[in-house]
Amino acid sequence: MSEVDRYPLTVRPLDPDEGGGYLCEFPDLPGCMGDGATPEEAIADGKAALRASLKTLRELGRDVPPPSAPSGEWRIHAPKSLHRRLAARAKREGVSLNLLTVSLLAEALGARDARKSVHPRSAARQRRSA
Repeated sequence: MSEVDRYPLTVRPLDPDEGGGYLCEFPDLPGCMGDGATPEEAIADGKAALRASLKTLRELGRDVPPPSAPSGEWRIHAPKSLHRRLAARAKREGVSLNLLTVSLLAEALGARDARKSVHPRSAARQRRSA
């Protein structure tokens, strides 16, 4: 596993007023981020930014924060039918099963977070306080 792959990352969808697409951030290095039209593009851009950030920190003689736990790795057991469907989709999209699964999870969590932030009650409270 490369150094960059040991750093945890988050991916979330960007609102249209933020430019749309997806944002990848690294909690261990605040301000280090990447974006893209898809979660995969955002992750690739984010990892490139992380590589550059780590290199720059070293060149400047600054401390490089170590990756925090958790490692981002876990084993999952899925029904064979789900595994088969995911593997087929990953093959169609030309990505690894791991990347597809991570992207789908990130997209679902981002959509869930977005729904929570625009809950009708919270939106009404925001309008009253404005």
